[in-house]
Amino acid sequence: MYNAYMKYHIFIGSTLDDLKNERRELLRIVTELGHVPVIADYLDNSARNTPALLRKMIEECDYFIALVAHKYCAKDGNALPLIHECRIAANSGVPVLALIIDEKARWKPVKKEKDASFIGKLDDFKATLRGGPFETWCNTPDLCQKTQYLLLQEFCINNRSGWVKKDKTIEPGVANELSRLSIENSILRRQYCSEDREIDVRFHDELTRTLKMIALNKVSLSFYYTTGDNWENTRQFRLVRIFKLLVPEISPGKTTAEISRFLGAVLNPDLQKMVRKDYPIPSNTVKKIMADFSLLKLVRHVNNEEVKAGNEVWEITELGKELFSLYRLRQLEKVLAKKTEDI
Repeated sequence: MYNAYMKYHIFIGSTLDDLKNERRELLRIVTELGHVPVIADYLDNSARNTPALLRKMIEECDYFIALVAHKYCAKDGNALPLIHECRIAANSGVPVLALIIDEKARWKPVKKEKDASFIGKLDDFKATLRGGPFETWCNTPDLCQKTQYLLLQEFCINNRSGWVKKDKTIEPGVANELSRLSIENSILRRQYCSEDREIDVRFHDELTRTLKMIALNKVSLSFYYTTGDNWENTRQFRLVRIFKLLVPEISPGKTTAEISRFLGAVLNPDLQKMVRKDYPIPSNTVKKIMADFSLLKLVRHVNNEEVKAGNEVWEITELGKELFSLYRLRQLEKVLAKKTEDI
């Protein structure tokens, strides 16, 4: 179970020349989440013990982020260190979370491989990364959102040992009492096992019904661009897609204006145009979406001064988190089923 006091060491690996700005954002994201970013940028490649030191760094990390764009070789023609680093992580049992650039994303030609053999090897490497947890990204804001999403998902699904500050650890006496209470709780749970199972079934059925509702219902979104003078590019989006995007975003609470800005940037169907900063998606549309989620008890208002100013603050509920977990579990099961069929 994820512990709010838990700190993780997270290795960030990528190409260096073409992804400097993006790497800087990943360092910021990991730090803001309260964890420790680890990079190998400052290792002396000429030192005899560098390979052993790099291996030790990666083996002692809890998670490994592989950031990939369109480069396979460094300037000297050698394969990127990232490939070797990923292999160390995989062999050491460190989960590798991949962030692979979308093939449709705009990218400078100078930052792309031109040799056909290198392009083929890069495609093979990306295919290997897609065998584990991964997301694709189009731009820096999208990369930041996908990074948070991947990390939070992995913290919940594949919780690692990490470390906790000494003042947050449990005293032996408290641990013994917790152990005793745990035993008593186990006995009570067995006594009410049948009732619990019935409750779980009803709860799961209700979650499934809610998931079907937001999967079938759609909402129309229009976009306001900095160069425009009216709403444009009206598109229909399933509520389940919007819910999936919003869960990690509104966990700490976001205003209607912030949600509009986030959805406008992520769902913008025309990457050639930049959406405006203030309400790129109509505020009444955002409020309608959040009202529907609130009706389903997936989100709730946060009572603070912002509400009085007419800009509601929203956050995810425990039921919303449960629904998100159910949704992600089904997505992961689909991938597993497909892989099984391929085997």
